[in-house]
Amino acid sequence: MKREFLQNFKVGDQALPKEIIDAIMDENGRDIEAAKKPFADYEAVKAQLQAAKDGLEAFKGVDVDKLQGKIQELTGQLADKDREWQDKLDGMAFDGRIRDAITAAKGRNAKAIAALLDVDTLRASKNQEADIRAALEALKKDNGYLFESETPPPYSNGTGTNGGGLIFRFFRKKRKNLLQSSCSGVVYSRDVGIRPTI
Repeated sequence: MKREFLQNFKVGDQALPKEIIDAIMDENGRDIEAAKKPFADYEAVKAQLQAAKDGLEAFKGVDVDKLQGKIQELTGQLADKDREWQDKLDGMAFDGRIRDAITAAKGRNAKAIAALLDVDTLRASKNQEADIRAALEALKKDNGYLFESETPPPYSNGTGTNGGGLIFRFFRKKRKNLLQSSCSGVVYSRDVGIRPTI
């Protein structure tokens, strides 16, 4: 509605007063704004529609089946890598349990002891801790030399007397040669056991 229409509108012979025209125009403006409100985001919706059309254009000519096949292939490879890494982590944890059990059993050489164990059977075991201990006990009975014994070996008398006497005689002889050569005023390096450096 236009203001000119209301100004030219006559009731009887009289034109409408300005206050009435203003009131009618205000009410008409509110009605127009209320009617436009549901369409206020028209430009935003239009921009979104254009963006969607542009996005679909990028996929024009793409083989969807081939793309889905590639996605499945990559998902399978990722699952294989996850399994591989989990197996490595499980293997490291198992090796740690073996080493800890060998240490607890006072094994002398962990590598030698682990080589004698049936590792594949122990790895597949449901109760690894108990089975590892049992395998080590059986190995200890058969190959006790691989483990430290609870009691120390018995002491044997005279283990150091022969060796100690030999060393003592060696130094006594050197001392004698050194004293004889020092009496003559000259000490030779052969007497002391020192080689001259050049």
